[in-house]
Amino acid sequence: AHEVLGSLGDGPSTAQDTQAAVHALQEAGCALILFAGGDGTARDVCSAVREEQPVLGIPAGVKIHSAVYAISPRAAGLMALRLIEGGLVRLSSGEVRDIDEAALRDGKVGSRHYGEMCVPVEGEFMQHVKQGGMESEELVLVDLADWLAESWEEGVRYVFGPGSTLHGLAQNLGLETTLLGVDVIESGQVIARDVTEAQLFALIDGHPARLLVTAIGGQGHIIGRGNQQISPRVLRAIGLEHLRVIATKRKLGTLEGRPLRVDSGDPALDEAFPDAVRVWSGYREELLYPLG
Repeated sequence: AHEVLGSLGDGPSTAQDTQAAVHALQEAGCALILFAGGDGTARDVCSAVREEQPVLGIPAGVKIHSAVYAISPRAAGLMALRLIEGGLVRLSSGEVRDIDEAALRDGKVGSRHYGEMCVPVEGEFMQHVKQGGMESEELVLVDLADWLAESWEEGVRYVFGPGSTLHGLAQNLGLETTLLGVDVIESGQVIARDVTEAQLFALIDGHPARLLVTAIGGQGHIIGRGNQQISPRVLRAIGLEHLRVIATKRKLGTLEGRPLRVDSGDPALDEAFPDAVRVWSGYREELLYPLG
């Protein structure tokens, strides 16, 4: 099934049409925006896309200097298929470049940096996990703790969901949290442990907050299993854009390609979740993983 967003007017399309399409796709919650063209198209997309939105270029232009394109149209299709089938797709920052027209007028051929976009990159993570070179869960949690410590925001309350992954992460940050409960951290200190839904809502309502969750149970639920304190009104108060999924590649590998799941008890809210989520899986390492 597919849905057509927006419409084109008469005459050739322009950069504004590309930008409008990007805005529409983002508002629709697309997990990955695919676009075809060359460096000019990449510049147009870059000018409209949000920093965190994954995109992938299908090479179809005369000149391509930008590192946001797959090496071939087939490679782009395989990357998209990998995501659809539940493969682990790493995200990285890709540079957008185009011909430096000022230099070209002076008879020099060179390219100029115009920005960066979030792009999926090739990497056989699933195969690595299966082949016995198992990553050390303990070391990965140390790496994740370092990244989280670097990204702490002052005045923001961090809600830690239950599970051994987040409990281990908190321990590496020197925080005493509960293994099976929901805890709230602010300014590097635990301000509430094992909160009820009502207590949690009171702590985050009208206050900047971030929600950290991991996959609970064998079905990969990030919401609705073992963390009922994180209710629909709590999720709305925090904002889905402030959700952080934390999971090692090893844990994702146990899902064997099955998507992560949400079951908040509110079907309309569940529909508002994106088709894929960014998962913190190591130090400054993110994966794009399907959400069913």
